[in-house]
Amino acid sequence: MAKEVMHREASDNEYMHKDFHGALSSALIYLEERFGPESVREYLRGFATKYYAPLREEIAERGLEAIADRLRRVYEAEGADVCMKLSDDELIVTVEACPAITHMRANNYAVSPMWEETLRSVNEGICEGSAFEFELLDFDELTGASTGRFSRREDTASDEEGSE
Repeated sequence: MAKEVMHREASDNEYMHKDFHGALSSALIYLEERFGPESVREYLRGFATKYYAPLREEIAERGLEAIADRLRRVYEAEGADVCMKLSDDELIVTVEACPAITHMRANNYAVSPMWEETLRSVNEGICEGSAFEFELLDFDELTGASTGRFSRREDTASDEEGSE
């Protein structure tokens, strides 16, 4: 029998890490039960500032466009319906249903009661130290549908106007 060799690159594969969300949800449940809600927020903010360090540098150079580009890639890979409205000072992101929650519910994973912090705390961590801030305007616990707003911090807007 002849030996067959297949050459593949990671980029040849469809992006898929949906079961990661179930593991993350379990970790958030554990942290909240053992150490309280603030431990969940602290963990997610700390993760975001370190893991997203390259994005945070890009935000300093490109502003909200850097965040919008990242979110487009992520939501496209996850198969989510997302609507974004972008200006120099504001990015509004509306997601019809969170693909992570959809996957977890379909596969009987426990969804952390603090799942919305994966949006709020992570995006606050990404914005930390930048000219922008994040506010979670709406979140549906059942579907994960959400609306979030990235906006220029008031104190940086006045600083930039004063420097002209």
